[in-house]
Amino acid sequence: MAFVRGFNTRGPLSLAALTNELGDGIVALSLEEALNADIVILAIPFGAHRDIAGKIANWNDKIVIDAMNTYGVSLEELGGQASTDVIASAFVGAKVVKTFNQLPAALLAKDPRQDGGRRVMFVWGRDQAATTSVTHLVDQLGFAPISLGMIDEGGKLLGLGGPLILQNIVKHQ
Repeated sequence: MAFVRGFNTRGPLSLAALTNELGDGIVALSLEEALNADIVILAIPFGAHRDIAGKIANWNDKIVIDAMNTYGVSLEELGGQASTDVIASAFVGAKVVKTFNQLPAALLAKDPRQDGGRRVMFVWGRDQAATTSVTHLVDQLGFAPISLGMIDEGGKLLGLGGPLILQNIVKHQ
């Protein structure tokens, strides 16, 4: 089982029931402790990303996984950019990779093994080394990672209205 450290804005005690349910593979941390990790997964409302980004002055050498969607976010707020590029501009110096956003949370939380295969998780970014690291993480978590290349290419396939969004694809070996 993969080891996961999680946090929310209400503090580690509010995650006690979840950590008990999930077992030894997850540890609840404070926000400050979680942001010290080399890889930070953002699974928060899109509008909250600036607050999280402002908690650390230097995001250099950190990988930030953008697992968010922009449902309800205006095109003006995105300023004509891919949402992941908006995230990258807030997390200055971080290497931002997009994944864990194409499936509903309830399905994402289930065992990634399905029908004799593994549920596909698409990965894309602007930094090849960071994308490769995240691809390995996705694989360690039990999913079948598929790289979609750079943000521009992946965003077209998985953006709102894209052909791969909300598709539960299972890869068989």
